[in-house]
Amino acid sequence: MTESLAERLTREHRELDELFGRFLAAVSRGQTGDAAAAIEAFDRELRVHTELEEERLYPPLPSPRKLAAPVEEEEEARRFRELRLEHVQVRELSGMIRRLLTEEKNLDAARALQGNLARRWDAHTTREETEAFGSGA
Repeated sequence: MTESLAERLTREHRELDELFGRFLAAVSRGQTGDAAAAIEAFDRELRVHTELEEERLYPPLPSPRKLAAPVEEEEEARRFRELRLEHVQVRELSGMIRRLLTEEKNLDAARALQGNLARRWDAHTTREETEAFGSGA
């Protein structure tokens, strides 16, 4: 049986949760190299995953590459614009942590950002799975 797009994206969320968990565990053990490898894997897969969502699930932006809210906006358009903005935020934090660990080997700085990324990632996936996957997947 072929999985639906919603099932695939939900499965990928759990796989990303696992990768992020490996990162958190490595940070808690003070293992900079393992933390760097885990966040690199998370960041890479996150970017592939969010691109798939934005191409296959989210409606096209009304104006190419503009995430600013229009004067009048329907509820569904607002929801997907906000989810795109959340993607930007999560990718930016993940990329910052990846650079801190791979370029600077700065575990303390990565540790300082991990909670922010964890909260944003959890809130985003929860929102997406409850509000978006029933819309178009």
